[in-house]
Amino acid sequence: MKILVIGSGGREHALAWRLAQSHRVQTVYVAPGNGGIATTPGLKNIAITDFSELASWAIEEEIEYTVVGPDAALAEGVVDYFESCGLKIFGPTKAAAELEWSKDFAKAFMTRHNIPTADYQTFSDAASAHSYIDQVGVPVVIKADGLAAGKGVVVAMTLEQAHQAIDAMMVNAQFGSSGARVVIEEFMPGEEASFFVLSDGHNILPLATAQDHKRLLNGDLGPNTGGMGAYSPAPVITPTLHGKILSQIVKPTIAGMAAEGRPFKGFLFVGLMIQAGGIVRVVEYNARLGDPETQVIMPRLQSDLSLVIEAALQNRLDTIELEWDRRTALGVVLAAKGYPDHPRKGDPIFGIPKFTDDAMTFHAGTLINEQGYLLTNGGRVACAVGLGDSVRMAQDRAYALVDEIKFRDMQFRTDIGHLAIAKTKKN
Repeated sequence: MKILVIGSGGREHALAWRLAQSHRVQTVYVAPGNGGIATTPGLKNIAITDFSELASWAIEEEIEYTVVGPDAALAEGVVDYFESCGLKIFGPTKAAAELEWSKDFAKAFMTRHNIPTADYQTFSDAASAHSYIDQVGVPVVIKADGLAAGKGVVVAMTLEQAHQAIDAMMVNAQFGSSGARVVIEEFMPGEEASFFVLSDGHNILPLATAQDHKRLLNGDLGPNTGGMGAYSPAPVITPTLHGKILSQIVKPTIAGMAAEGRPFKGFLFVGLMIQAGGIVRVVEYNARLGDPETQVIMPRLQSDLSLVIEAALQNRLDTIELEWDRRTALGVVLAAKGYPDHPRKGDPIFGIPKFTDDAMTFHAGTLINEQGYLLTNGGRVACAVGLGDSVRMAQDRAYALVDEIKFRDMQFRTDIGHLAIAKTKKN
């Protein structure tokens, strides 16, 4: 069979690579893809981004089904359009994806369905937002209501930072129309973790847990980014917590969306804050897999992903059990100079090794130019992933890959996995 994946990042490279491991799959096409996808066996880039043109191509090529990677395509209604063309596609409709593309909708939804999250207020007027900040004080979290490529969240520890964030989003339109409305919520202390499931609209199939590092700099300092690294599994999610997350958060979310006439079919990401005493609250929803978490989850998945998604499309996820590599996977994001605000593009990339059983590099912001050279083409350029019997071993393998890869002014964190390693030492 032939499968189409929509997207161009590291998440899509990892998804497409895992799908291509199936003996059932002839080719996985990725639209528009990236430089690494172009050189991965079994994968091919398709330089089409227009939905109608892509749907016509999928019909002509007899694509079995399509998997959607990025949030923007879901928010623009690609699933609705493909389904109107009679095409099978895995991902939530535009209405279901509002869990991600409107922070205000997500918070109101959680309130309606008694799903634990931070207290909040929503503002469309900057003066009112400033007044509220002065009233509640800091620390406080300020979020652009719409999509902002993973960068529309500011954790303000001072009043000056909070007021600057309001002005940047609402007055200076840093994120365009996405920041015209903001959600201001209480700061939740604790440890963040990522929880992923597949849903067919009613049944739920959990994926492996993961934990990512959002901050740019070592020690979880600096500005928020789309993610500078991740590892799987996440030791912070114990078996007891796993059950609590499913019963108190995931199941009510899927049931609530179905009850509101927006059945959620696709990958659901729940960002969690885990606090002392086993208290778990929702930080955010994503209506798709996370990046870079996907790059550490897919190497651990041993089941045939093409069969899993086929089951989801046929509303029979309750018949599927997943098998996982027991090893830890850890990924380090390599970013361009200037990321996250003004990443530089066009720098040559050298030394990316071939995939092995315990080390692989997924491309994100890369392209191959007319001369055949691999160049940087975005903020997060690649994710170097190592697998090992311990977090430390996986970390060592990932950083061994990092040492081989070269491009000008490459920036990366040197402490990915530090929280998991600290937990291992305590135990």
